Amino acid sequence: MSLVAASVHRPVFVVVLTLLLVLVGGMSAVRLPIQEYPNIKPPVVSVRTVYPGASASVLEADVTTPLEDALSGIPGLKTITSESREETSTVTLEFVLGASIDQAANEVRDRLGLVRALLPLGIQEPAVFKTPTGNMEVLWVALSSARHSQLELSEAADRVVRARLVLVPGVATAALDGERRYAMRVWVDPDRLAARQLTVTEVEEALRAQSVSIPAGRIESAQMEFGVSLQGALQTPAEFESLVIATREGYPVRLKDVARVELNAENTRMIGRFEGAAALGISVARQSTANTLAVARAVKALLPAVAAALPEGMILTVAWDGSLPIEQSLHEVYVALGISLLLVVLVILTCLGTVRATLVPTVAIPLSILGACAALALTGSSLNLLTLLGLVLAVGLVVDDAIIVLEHIHQRMSEGMAPRQAAVVGTQEMAFAVLATTITLVVVFVPIAFVPGLVGHLFTELAIAMGAAVLWSGVVALTVTPMLCGRWLRAETGRGAWTWGQLSWMRALHAAYGRALRWVVARRGLVLAGSLGVSLGSLALLTQVPMELAPLEDVGWFASSLVAPQGATVRYTDGYARELETMIRAVPEVAATYVGVGRGGVNRALSWVTLRDWADRQRSQQEIVAALNQQLGALAGVKAVAVNPPSMMEWSEKPPVQLVLGGLEYAELRQVAEQLVARLAQSPGLVAPELDLMVNTPHLSVTAHRDKAADLGVSMGAIGRTLETMLSGRPVGTFSLHGRQYKVIVKVEEAYRTTPADIRGLSVRGQAGELVQLSNLVTVQEAPVPAALMHVDRLRAVTVQAGIAEGWTLGQALEALNQAARAVVPPSMHTSYAGESKTFMESAASLSMTFGLALVVIYLVLAAQFESFRHPFTILVAVPPALSGAALALVLAQSTLSIYSQIGLVMLLGLVTKNAILIVEFANQLVARGQSRVEAVIEAALGRVRPILMTTAATILGALPLAIATGAGAASRRQIGLVLISGLCVSTLVTFVVVPAAYVLVSGRDRKSSEPVS
Repeated sequence: MSLVAASVHRPVFVVVLTLLLVLVGGMSAVRLPIQEYPNIKPPVVSVRTVYPGASASVLEADVTTPLEDALSGIPGLKTITSESREETSTVTLEFVLGASIDQAANEVRDRLGLVRALLPLGIQEPAVFKTPTGNMEVLWVALSSARHSQLELSEAADRVVRARLVLVPGVATAALDGERRYAMRVWVDPDRLAARQLTVTEVEEALRAQSVSIPAGRIESAQMEFGVSLQGALQTPAEFESLVIATREGYPVRLKDVARVELNAENTRMIGRFEGAAALGISVARQSTANTLAVARAVKALLPAVAAALPEGMILTVAWDGSLPIEQSLHEVYVALGISLLLVVLVILTCLGTVRATLVPTVAIPLSILGACAALALTGSSLNLLTLLGLVLAVGLVVDDAIIVLEHIHQRMSEGMAPRQAAVVGTQEMAFAVLATTITLVVVFVPIAFVPGLVGHLFTELAIAMGAAVLWSGVVALTVTPMLCGRWLRAETGRGAWTWGQLSWMRALHAAYGRALRWVVARRGLVLAGSLGVSLGSLALLTQVPMELAPLEDVGWFASSLVAPQGATVRYTDGYARELETMIRAVPEVAATYVGVGRGGVNRALSWVTLRDWADRQRSQQEIVAALNQQLGALAGVKAVAVNPPSMMEWSEKPPVQLVLGGLEYAELRQVAEQLVARLAQSPGLVAPELDLMVNTPHLSVTAHRDKAADLGVSMGAIGRTLETMLSGRPVGTFSLHGRQYKVIVKVEEAYRTTPADIRGLSVRGQAGELVQLSNLVTVQEAPVPAALMHVDRLRAVTVQAGIAEGWTLGQALEALNQAARAVVPPSMHTSYAGESKTFMESAASLSMTFGLALVVIYLVLAAQFESFRHPFTILVAVPPALSGAALALVLAQSTLSIYSQIGLVMLLGLVTKNAILIVEFANQLVARGQSRVEAVIEAALGRVRPILMTTAATILGALPLAIATGAGAASRRQIGLVLISGLCVSTLVTFVVVPAAYVLVSGRDRKSSEPVS
């Protein structure tokens, strides 16, 4: 017994299997993780090393380069980049997609153990992070109070807030922005120190020697024992001030005689504000493999309990929530899914006429979607914007096979067959068409899963969702549909809807189409040539469609960046940051602002701006940012810009256009980069081009006179330690406060470190015991140095970067960049892209390969199904009109060719072949029965008008909610909906004319029968 016959005659068996599918699919749908996009982030490990007081050049030579040499040979490493900035070296290792981040981090730690002995003694221990710094932030929490100091806020944030948040599953770090950590600050007065014949080194030694707590052992008796410890640690400012550091002329010299001691903050170079008031920010970053939505929901659910544990008067508020646009986008997709389902059911009901007939194909929708959910769960995928988008599109596709089978079964019933016999015979006669269309649609998605790089990982889950849904729809059409038809349908079911041919206007249209077909078939060569010419002309429009990685979405927030001149103090930067904040808060659509001053350097400030809900504002985020940038030009003395977050990528402070120049010498790289920037400044599509190697950071170079120092018995180490302690602030011990250990930091008073000449007034002790001023030993020269030195793949690198002007796309901007680079960059210099530009170039190449591979696979599958190498051309002749229709729609809508619209074009390949397969398959059956090819294709085209129109209408209406989408994530949904609807409309109309002409032309030269293999 065949599968179809078994399904009709054993309904209980089919119902049981269907219920099992519903059970498994339902459980899978509930348990699937929900997130914005599939996990497309490559494993990244960062190594951060702090070297107090070291310049960027010292860090590059002594820390960064040895680390790169040791880490560059790790298996699976894709790229290695580094940044050497004043006091900090960061080496970032990006591994290939799919590599284990835990294994990579362990390998990095092992390599660090081997190279640690080669690093300078003064560095802090290198720290290994699995999360790249600054690009995994999920949300910001602001802690503020009107009656607590920043020190108290910092302690509460550290002990209560951060301690609880880092325990949330998926949270990588909870970093304090603007933290004021307790420290005992010893502010040394160089004049009073010199007057008492003391050096700062002797102050350090006294603090280390006389502020200690040492366990001394225990006293034991016959019945009891006592632990003994020396309580010699200093705890309060008064105790530190009373410390005797030396004796001069029989009198003790106490610390208060040469320094001022206070309990204050360890670092005051970062400032945070929320809604204009001082606040402490807590940045919650997720792990690289964690779910953004799950982490954000868990953190927000915990915040009320955390707030209740804070001291009275402290307020904990969510300052910025990166999960809100994700939540809103998912909600919009769910709404689109519901609307799509309703529209598809309505179009089926309109065509079939009765509820009973409508229920037969409608059953395929939930069964196919639940089957897709089971496939997603089986492959470890998730419910995200792309898989949900695929399910929305699948709603209009999965009913096609059921409608075709239903239509043919009813035709056999109207000829006098019994319902069950008609169900078996009608389904078996349409089995080949169902299998051919199903397999063709499924194989379209196969190339997507094999695309390398980010795009392949991004759309693999979409391919799984749609492929599984279409595959299940074919199974349902060959099992559940005939079973239901054999029991629900009668020959008179849907009278009026089924007998649509009796309507006068429909009969007239049918007759006119028949006459047109005969005219087309008689002039098939001319028709095909004209169709091909028009299609090729329309396809040329695709070359005129601007390209970008993904359309810019209204995500409900934006960022702003402010950069002050190099060498500016935090107070200077903060003054302009307040002006920037005032301008932003004056925008009526702004709901909240958080500003961080000192992130990435004291001359930088960043702000995160949350907009009101999409329904509560008239202007889009992009319009607000464009208007604000026109105002920010009034901020003289700094460079301020508002930035739209990029689509599908983590927000970055750097602009989207980035070209990396790699070489051996920074001087040559900078010279070429400056020439390139000068050319880019003339391009209207690029905004504020610049290079990241700016040699304008004020720097004092201290050169020691070794001969003089040797004569006086002063070592280089003594000079260096004196400068480090007095100017940088050197921790010389710890003290206990509230059960925790904090640093004791010695530093010169601010009044004695305001000019370069102050360095020369410091003193060290000579060999004979006398004090020697540094003015006798060193020369101080002022010379600008780079703020940071970059390496890419172990080459010294300079990055040329620029923003994109309004109305331009990333593809157009990169074309202008490449044209300028070809004119000035020598062939010997290595070039590569970075950031969003790199992802765009990789995706463009990958998707072009996907499109070509999909065409080849479809051709081969059709050739195997029809046992002919010619009939696939008959079917694929419908593809160019579909692509031309999509291209025309993109041009008229002023849209772009992004990864969404390109994936829509790939999907279109499978959809448009479905209609052609129905005509060709029916024509082959008629030819096998003895009809001529001309009469067979005309009868086949006339007989398939109704099912083709019904299935196409269902697919178009299923995609309609995407084409008219609004709200969060609407731009990408509109692109894919626009491509599918326009392509299907044009291809369906052209298929009725071009496919019959191609069939006669191709099969007329084929001596063998083109009967399909069943």
